Amino acid sequence: MSQGKTAKGTAIKQIEMRRCVVCRQVRHKSELLRVVKSNGEISFDETGKAPGRGAYVCKSSICAASLKKRRNLDKIFKIRLPNEFYDKICAAVE
Repeated sequence: MSQGKTAKGTAIKQIEMRRCVVCRQVRHKSELLRVVKSNGEISFDETGKAPGRGAYVCKSSICAASLKKRRNLDKIFKIRLPNEFYDKICAAVE
């Protein structure tokens, strides 16, 4: 029996787990907010399927405040983001 299949040969759906860039906890993809860099633009990814480099943040005010303080996304995307973008993240998680 190959990995990822049942005895009948049907595929097993994998649980999509991702890690928060702030607290480093592994959570289900639906519990996290995805920020994506595509073609030099940074935006929120509502669908979770947008192309580009993505980073995940917990939907908690603690992680959002820490993200703003540490400016983790600047380091991940190698670009200087304005404070207004971090404010949008804080507003989106509340």
